[in-house]
Formats: sequence, structure tokens, C-alpha cells
Amino acid sequence: MTRLKSHAQLLLALAVVLLLPLCMQSGSLAAEVLIYALAVLGCNLLLGFTGLLSFGQGIFFGLGSYAVGILLTRTGIPLPLALLAAMAVGALAATLVGWFAIRQRGTYFVMLTLAFAQMFYFLAYSLPDLTGGDNGLLDVPRPPLSVGGLEILPLDSPWRFYGFVAGCFLAVFWLLLRVTNSVFGRTLLAIRDNEARATAVGYNVRMFKLAAFAISGAVTALAGAFLAMMTGIAPLSSIEYHSSEMILVMTVIGGTGNLFASVLGSAFYVLFADWLSTLWPRWLMLLGFLLIAVSLFMQKGLWGLGERIWLALRHRAGGSEPAAKETNA
Repeated sequence: MTRLKSHAQLLLALAVVLLLPLCMQSGSLAAEVLIYALAVLGCNLLLGFTGLLSFGQGIFFGLGSYAVGILLTRTGIPLPLALLAAMAVGALAATLVGWFAIRQRGTYFVMLTLAFAQMFYFLAYSLPDLTGGDNGLLDVPRPPLSVGGLEILPLDSPWRFYGFVAGCFLAVFWLLLRVTNSVFGRTLLAIRDNEARATAVGYNVRMFKLAAFAISGAVTALAGAFLAMMTGIAPLSSIEYHSSEMILVMTVIGGTGNLFASVLGSAFYVLFADWLSTLWPRWLMLLGFLLIAVSLFMQKGLWGLGERIWLALRHRAGGSEPAAKETNA
């Protein structure tokens, strides 16, 4: 059953990747949906599968943007190596943040991640020669995908870049499905549900949490790297705590504990924000009302709402069959 559910989620993710170009005119907006879906996947691994409410996701998102921007503008290394380096930077930063943060629980854990977010923000602000300071890192290029000097895919158009992002997104989604359905993923769920019992059984809870942090940091940094390449800038705003809040909001809207819910949350937030911003400058107020509604009536987010509708339809269909048989008899 678990494997079936995993295949269903992968097929749903593939369907979204294929439908976005058919339903949207902007390749950049379609790529933005998948980019933030990657960031939400990393956040969901911590919040939904490990039970860690982290306000430090913006750290890894911003570091991924800066890492790929610096490498592409100042070294000229191939794109795959730049992306892998950005993921490594995100994983290392997440390991550092997690090493201190997981020593606390509850409110103190949240406060520590928020403090780290502020620290990294001011660090980026105070190093203008490296990060561009308040102006951000400008003129981030979008080189073609090449291996061994052979150009495989040019990324000069929005839809070509979308295709590259989509391929990477599906690969990461599949890998995270394997992770969450493995013994490691089941252990994370046990830690989330009852940390004391998991410790009593003999699991090294801190090491599992630290590993989850590292994976989350790598995935989130990859999302930040893609956004910098898409926009051509690694802004200071990408590393501030508002980025962490936005990623958390997407995670809550989509639903926690389910990877495809991350795609729903990202798509809803990005597309809803793009639509509302053309109607009303104060669209964030409407988003606040939406979050209140989700907190009160949809604790499992859009995925939970879809599950309830599906179960209600199945129950109604199942209840109508006996009546039909009795009538025929």
C-alpha cells in the first residue's frame, strides 16, 4: 500500500509538471511554482515528517542563491557542479544550524532557528563585496547545461529553463519519496509522534534530526539556486526570515506529512499571489484571512481537504450500491 501511494504521488507530480505548460503562458511563473515546491519539500521533511517547526529555511534558500551566483559569476564552473556546490553549502549550513537547534525543543527550538535566520541575514548584509549587500548579487547568468564541454540543453528561454527545473524537481521528488518510505523515514515519523519512546527503543534521535536537517538544507538550497538563475539576481530578501515564513505558509497551506501536498501549497500560493497582486496591492491581507481559515477548518491543508472530498465521494458511491441491488431484487 505504501509503494502504491508513493507511485500515485509521483504520477501526480508528473501530471503537474506536464500540465503547467498547457495551462500557463509564462514559463517563468511555471518554473517558480516548481522552484518553491522544492523549497516546501525541504520544509515538509522537517515539519511534516520530523515534527520540527523551523524558521531557518530562508537561510538555506538564500545561501543556495548566493552560492550559485558567486560560482557562476566569478569562477565559470559548469552548471551541474555549481548546483551541487550550492546543495553542499545548504547541507553544511543546515547541519550547523541543526547541531545547535535540536538541543532545544518547542518554543526554544523555534527561537533558535529564528535567531540563526537573523544572524545569517545580517552577515549577508555586512559582506557587500561577496553578496552585494542590500543590492544583492546582480547579473547571475544562466549558462547552458553541459557535460565535458558538450552542450546538452541551452537554458536561454523561460520554457527551456522550466524543462530543466522540471527534470530536477521530479528527480528530487522521487528521491525524497524513497527517503520518506525507507526505514530512515519511518524512524523520523516515530520521532515526530513520540520522541521519548523512540529514544527508549535505542534510536539516536539527535543524529536522525541532524540528517533530516542536512537533507532539507540541500533541497532548499537547490531551490534558491534555481530562483537566482531564473531572475538573474540573488537578492538580500532571499535570506531574510520572511523567506522562511513564506515557505512555512506554503507548507501549511498544502498540508504536512505528504510530499505531493508541498506541490499543492506552492502552486496555490504562487498562482494565488500572482493573480491577487494584479487586483489589489494589499493582497497579503487576503492571504492572512486564508491562513486563518486553514488553521480553523483545514488543519491538514489542501491535501487533507482533497482526502475528505474523496472519502465522501467513495462513501456515497458505496452507500448507493446496496440500494441498487435491493431494487433489482
